[in-house]
Amino acid sequence: MSLAAPRSVVWHTLVLLSILLVAIAGLAEGSFARALGSAVSIDTKVFNAGPAEIEALFAGEIDIGYIGPGPAITGFVRSKGKALRVVAGAATGGASLVVRGDSGIADAKGLAGKKLASPQIGNTQDVALRTYLRASGLQTSDKGGTVTVLPVANPDILTLFGRKEIDGAWVPEPWASILRRQGGGKELVDERTLWPGEKFPTTVVIVSTRFLADHRSTVVAWLHGQAEAVRWVNEHPSEAKSAVNQAIGKLTTREIGADVLDDAWQRLGFSSELSAEAFAKLAKDAEALGYLPSSDVTGIFDTEIAREASR
Repeated sequence: MSLAAPRSVVWHTLVLLSILLVAIAGLAEGSFARALGSAVSIDTKVFNAGPAEIEALFAGEIDIGYIGPGPAITGFVRSKGKALRVVAGAATGGASLVVRGDSGIADAKGLAGKKLASPQIGNTQDVALRTYLRASGLQTSDKGGTVTVLPVANPDILTLFGRKEIDGAWVPEPWASILRRQGGGKELVDERTLWPGEKFPTTVVIVSTRFLADHRSTVVAWLHGQAEAVRWVNEHPSEAKSAVNQAIGKLTTREIGADVLDDAWQRLGFSSELSAEAFAKLAKDAEALGYLPSSDVTGIFDTEIAREASR
């Protein structure tokens, strides 16, 4: 693979273990650099949550991104299929509804009248939380119900949790483990238990259609690097934990505690596979909540490029 001039491949993501892990592992271990070669430079940027990343993609600032499936679906539907394609998975699992240990909440019924948080309106965990509430016969306050759901950045969720200003939060790792271990929380729902085979997509790889059309060979090379990164993470978990934690420390000025990292890691799976059935369900859930005008995600996957990358 070569380009006429150096080109930045940008991945925008969250400061979250579930989203960051494969991307950071590939950068730290060097699999992306080896796959792309010296003609391509990699510029990394960070967002708090997926919807903000989608807005950046619409603005033409993103080439390749690691993101939750919910915002990826929203971006695809909002752009009528024109803005992006999902080209690979990256991580599964790693999201929970954690409530304060002193909240008295023992089951779904106990959430009535409570104040909960999710990282951002319309993101993957927000959709999961609101869908769970509806399935449990509860309504959010904006729909005339008694459960308040607040959009709060993950670091601020921990602060509000400690101040008892919220009763619980549906969050990805490592924040779910942090709330349990550092915030005195208890897990009410492990999202894995709500999915067939206890497996649901947490992170996918998106590519802007513009970049895909102009630099398809670069995307194929990136997927080669990702496959190598996923293999390394699964085969060398101790090394991967260390490399990822050091990178997170540089991004946030603070590494994740070993106990939290171990707890979070065991709740995650790493694979480039994609599930059409899972995406269909997520789209239907978002449409039912009024976040999407349609749940039709036909064409969201570029399956041919995955075949090209596997050759």
